[in-house]
Parts: sequence; C-alpha cells; structure tokens
Amino acid sequence: MFAHFEGVVAEKTADSIVLDVNGVGYLLYVSGATLSMAPSVGERMKLYSVLNVREDAMELFGFYSREEKSMYERLKGVSGVGSRTALQILSAMSVRDLSLALVSGDANALTRVPGIGKKTAQRLVLELKDKVEDGQLTGSGAGVAPKSAAGPESEAVAALVALGYSASEAARAVSRVAGQTEKSDEMIFLALKSLG
Repeated sequence: MFAHFEGVVAEKTADSIVLDVNGVGYLLYVSGATLSMAPSVGERMKLYSVLNVREDAMELFGFYSREEKSMYERLKGVSGVGSRTALQILSAMSVRDLSLALVSGDANALTRVPGIGKKTAQRLVLELKDKVEDGQLTGSGAGVAPKSAAGPESEAVAALVALGYSASEAARAVSRVAGQTEKSDEMIFLALKSLG
C-alpha cells in the first residue's frame, strides 16, 4: 500500500522514526541499522516501507534500503518469525552478513541474535538459503550507504548487541551518549556505563 515515505525527521526513538510528510507525522518502526543511518531531527530522509496489519493494530515499518526491506519481508515469511523478530534480526546483523550466513548455512551465526533459538535459526537457513538476492550479498544497490557511512553509532550498537544486549537496549543506550563523543570505542564505553 505504501512503497516509501520521504519527509523531515520529526522524532527518533530507540526503535522508531517519525517522518513529517507534508504536515502528517508517520511513525515507522525501524532496525538499529536504519536508525544509525537516519539524519538528525529536522533533516530530510526517505524510508522504504511495509504496512503490517494485525487484528489489533496497523504498524508501519521503515527501511533505509530496498535490500533491507526485501530481507525483512523474507524473514517475516518464515513460520515463527514475526515483524518484531525480523526487525531484531536486522538490528543485530547487517543485510550482507545475514545473507552470507543464510547462503553458507551458518545457523550458529543466527543463534547469536537475541531471541533466536537453534530451531528457528535452522528454519531460517532452510527456507531462505535459496532466496537471497545478489544485491543483499554484495551490499550494492540503490539506497545502500557505503560501509564507512554507517558511522560510530552503528558500530557501537552492533558491539553492544554482540555483547548480549537487545537491539533496542543497545540503540537506546547509544543514542543517550552519542552527543558526547565521535569515536565508537568511547561510545561503547559510555553506553556500557549507562547500562550499569
């Protein structure tokens, strides 16, 4: 129904972005990777989107690139993987790393994502191994930022997730300390300190 939204970033939280599109604010839930790519509040941004309709809610999910959106839709199509779980996987792993894990059959890499057990990881590999696109493996394609553009915030979130924190906890902690330093190692230290 909605292919994408382009507007001004009105608000950012640990797991969502509000885009002001001609005076209407759209709340889009995003991965940690998309959140780290987002510009500052007041700047323009384009997000590819998916509308998820449930019995009790209608939710919009936003993605920085078409590749991330495509991977989200594939993940969500796997039995036992819902919208939030798919977003959590994309917060813990880049589309490229996830694609490589799927193609190589590395279920162990997927079990490092909080909330993903061995059976779910094996199901993901089994069902998605042959559905990974070339653009997702190489990281090429429209809308994909170069690796260096991910910045220290993205690196800090990824490091905290690797240490066992949930993607939302990690993103929240990093966003609290992001203004204090430009270096990812210092950001990690400050974020860990704030997490206690």
